Amino acid sequence: MSSPLPKSYGLVLFPGFQALDAFGPLDVLNVLSISHPLSLSILASTLAPVPTNSPANGKLSPNFGESVVPTHTFANPPADLEVLIVPGGFGLRNEAVVEELAQFLKGAYPKLRYVLTVCTGSVPLAQSGVLEGRKATTNKKAWVWATSPFPKVDWVHKARWVVDGNIWTGSGVSAGIDLVLAFVEEVYGAAKAKELTIGIEYDRHEDPSYDPFADIWKVTE
Repeated sequence: MSSPLPKSYGLVLFPGFQALDAFGPLDVLNVLSISHPLSLSILASTLAPVPTNSPANGKLSPNFGESVVPTHTFANPPADLEVLIVPGGFGLRNEAVVEELAQFLKGAYPKLRYVLTVCTGSVPLAQSGVLEGRKATTNKKAWVWATSPFPKVDWVHKARWVVDGNIWTGSGVSAGIDLVLAFVEEVYGAAKAKELTIGIEYDRHEDPSYDPFADIWKVTE
């Protein structure tokens, strides 16, 4: 169990983020906040609502999606951030978005206690240079696109999530829930992780090497 326990969480958003990448881990933390005092900051390029169905991603219906209102911009983040969550999504196919996130993460990382990425959220973290020489994983369907530009990262091809120091990286989308529950177990204790798992009625995967999607998408080393 980590001491003192982290209290200040941040979520990075960009147009075209994957909803469950963000809301899956957040809902676990929502329930955790019943018993532990937590604060949440939503960070984005501007304070305008950030949509999941950005036209820039060219994939999702422009008439179906959700938007989240940020609390802070990348230029003015909270000074006390301890844990930062970075989701993935089709919006990361925009190189300018990736570069903006990478620059923010490069500056923010040295002050953080933990970084958690879900799905292709590992891409801007890799772009920032923070993942060089570290083990990490990412979405298996997007494996080639996500990993090939970053040969200095030790990509783990078959993993539900990977931990290297204070960096936690998850596989695709729903893996973020298992990732954050494993994080809660490590930081807040096994009993709390079990309580949250039961509370949200989630069928948790506790083995970080569980990854049938690596086989489905024929991802190999």
